Amino acid sequence: MKRFTAKTALIILLAAWGASYLGAHCQVPCGIYDDEARFKMLFEHVTTIEKAMKEITSLSAQAPVNYNQVVRWVMNKEKHAEEFSEILSYYFLAQRLIPKAAEAGEARGVYLEQLELAHRLIVTAMKAKQTVDIAHVQTLRDLLALLQKSYFMRK
Repeated sequence: MKRFTAKTALIILLAAWGASYLGAHCQVPCGIYDDEARFKMLFEHVTTIEKAMKEITSLSAQAPVNYNQVVRWVMNKEKHAEEFSEILSYYFLAQRLIPKAAEAGEARGVYLEQLELAHRLIVTAMKAKQTVDIAHVQTLRDLLALLQKSYFMRK
């Protein structure tokens, strides 16, 4: 029987880490984009984050506290917050929100607006990952709706 070495552990860790980035969309110029589906996925992640926050709060108030379930919901919330940020980063920021030159006028303003919204969404997702404050969920929904409106209105 082979020993489990540090090298093996590192290879497994790197493979798992790399596989997590495959969900957002490939970064080759394939031209196959389903922007509506990405927004739907983002809203679903927000709903899951909200449910996890409520479950964590509810389970934490019980006596005795079922820490196994609390930890599972915390991990679930963090996973969905990370996936939310990955879609924004690797799909929208890397591929779909195309920089516009200053001379582009209104198009430049639209790009900057969408860029700011995406940044604010990523920061809010980070805050939602760190807390159980439901206010972050509403902020995510509001900002995501603004990005969706801006994105499709100007395409």
